[in-house]
Amino acid sequence: MSEQKVNNLRHTASHLLAAAVLDLYPKTKHTIGPVIENGFYYDFEFDQPISDKDLAKIEKRMRQLLLKWGELKGREVSEKEAQEIYQDNSYKLELIDELIKQKEKITVYESGGFVDLCRGGHLEKPKQELKHFKLLSVAGAYWRGDEKNKMLTRIYGTAFENEKELMDYLEQIQLAKARDHKKLGKDLGLFTFSQLVGPGLPLWTPKGTLIRNLLDDYVWQLRCEKGYQKVAIPHITKKDLYVVSGHWDKFKNDLFKITTREGHVFAMKPMNCPHHTQIYNSQQRSYRDLPQRYAETTMVYRDEQTGELNGLSRVRCITQDDAHVFCRENQLKQECLKIWEIIERFYKATGFPQLKVRLSFHDPKKMQNYLGEEANWQKWEQELESWVKERGVDYQVAIGEAAFYGPKIDFIAKDSLQREWQVATIQADRNMPKSFELACINENGGHEPIVMIHAAIMGSIERFVSILIEHYAGAFPVWLSPVQVVVVPVSNKFIEQAQAVAEVLNNQAIRVETNLENKPLGAKIREQSLQKTPYLCIIGDKEVQLSTEKEFFVSVRTRENKDLGQQKLSEFIKVLKQQIEKKT
Repeated sequence: MSEQKVNNLRHTASHLLAAAVLDLYPKTKHTIGPVIENGFYYDFEFDQPISDKDLAKIEKRMRQLLLKWGELKGREVSEKEAQEIYQDNSYKLELIDELIKQKEKITVYESGGFVDLCRGGHLEKPKQELKHFKLLSVAGAYWRGDEKNKMLTRIYGTAFENEKELMDYLEQIQLAKARDHKKLGKDLGLFTFSQLVGPGLPLWTPKGTLIRNLLDDYVWQLRCEKGYQKVAIPHITKKDLYVVSGHWDKFKNDLFKITTREGHVFAMKPMNCPHHTQIYNSQQRSYRDLPQRYAETTMVYRDEQTGELNGLSRVRCITQDDAHVFCRENQLKQECLKIWEIIERFYKATGFPQLKVRLSFHDPKKMQNYLGEEANWQKWEQELESWVKERGVDYQVAIGEAAFYGPKIDFIAKDSLQREWQVATIQADRNMPKSFELACINENGGHEPIVMIHAAIMGSIERFVSILIEHYAGAFPVWLSPVQVVVVPVSNKFIEQAQAVAEVLNNQAIRVETNLENKPLGAKIREQSLQKTPYLCIIGDKEVQLSTEKEFFVSVRTRENKDLGQQKLSEFIKVLKQQIEKKT
């Protein structure tokens, strides 16, 4: 089934959902019901509480109504007729007013006595084609996503062409729930949230901070090999910086703003690139000084709406492993390919050896959303596409997904549940350097405009950690595990040797803990398995008897409860270090 047909299927299902809700709850006001990834939703203002327990009843009514549904037939209506149809629905009237102001035609679609304001895109034979759907959950959502507006009730659902696709997706949902990073992050003690600190502002524990630092240190190691240098910038800036860069007009409603006692307007930085331009521009640069490669891991801040926050996946403070390269046009390709090498090495080490490539281009129908001229955008995009073709990789083109200042090469990772995530990005930018008049002195003594590359490997560390947690179900590879080995004495009489073994491991830079609780061995093993610790070293009678002054023996178990038997501690450490070094 084509993507358009799937969208039509789900769009039709959203109308059917609204029809069933209005049939069961006549005083309800229906608002909008778009198609989303893997499904659809519809937002309602109910006159009574609705919960997940009501979904079965609503779904049953959907199937009953479907028996009488034919093709949704559309017709254009006048402003007056539309307002009469929805005279008791303030939400629909608001949408109609917007269509009038934008001078767009007003269309409604009808089937089975249900009429909805809609632009179209439906199944021709709903009774025959819309069979495999399921309502999933109930959630709260502000009207138009604005927390100043009324909180509505959102009902999520999904629909597929056949039963197998539906059941596979429902199974995937159950697997995803078991791997939910919000639950696992709490169970493993990686991060927490506080009502006093505020939503969307995660607090990282020592274990979670260790994972962040390990990831960031590895990115820096890879960058360092390519000649990057670290820089540091403040967390606030004058409004003027973002006016020049173009970010103020584009994102001013998403910024945390500060007014000083003197009346100056500052903002918490939502991105770092404009600051980095000022480091470059702090002195005159010769062509011999280029490329200039700046790297920094720092937090940026965005005023995300409360209803859209989601664990680490969407937060208000975003830690970016950010880098910007300032170079000449003839250096651009080489610098972008260096970043590509970093991306491939990093994602192989973190468990995503195969990345898909997406070229994110501008939408020529909406040039008002971008800086610069259409002809230049076409030239730049052709250039990026030629590099990707040279590398011989498959790619897709996404129209309208470019940054407002330039096209991008985006990288897509597929996790263990076959979900796709956009991760790293390489962005070629000529517009911001032009806005800030960035140049170098060329061989002839003239001022030569330069190019700027935006390069994020993880992008948001918070979001990437959430992806990692769910990808591994919390069982991180050894090099990333906050605790790599737990030493477990069988009983209290082996505590001294357990502590001695732990000291040897610690001296070899192995992250180790001891479990000295007075519990049965089986209980300790289960406990450490739940904590996803890669290895357990068990100390009992046999291990003590085999040990000498020069060599300890341990019994090794994996977190999957696989018994690796008794080993010399030195041999175990050797294997462990190889796994850590090779990031396997």
